[in-house]
Amino acid sequence: MIINHPLLGPRDAQEFTYLGDASLIHRPDWQGEDASGQFHDYLYLRDNPAGQHRELWFHEVGDRSWLVVTRNTLTHEISNVELARDVARREGRGK
Repeated sequence: MIINHPLLGPRDAQEFTYLGDASLIHRPDWQGEDASGQFHDYLYLRDNPAGQHRELWFHEVGDRSWLVVTRNTLTHEISNVELARDVARREGRGK
């Protein structure tokens, strides 16, 4: 599988480490009212979707960047790759 890195161009997926659902970018507030329950769900509850899915990938062998890869889990076709920092900023989490 080839991941088209936004800065470095096409790279083999073997250079990356898959880290799970991209919603992990949105960590719970550790000072929130139900922080313990929220962190339990954040750490242990995962969906296993079939079809389009946003995933976190870490470019371990390259520039050590974090990417959000939108991929079809049935066909492995990648439809979008973005830097995770850009996604976090756009979604209001990078402040």
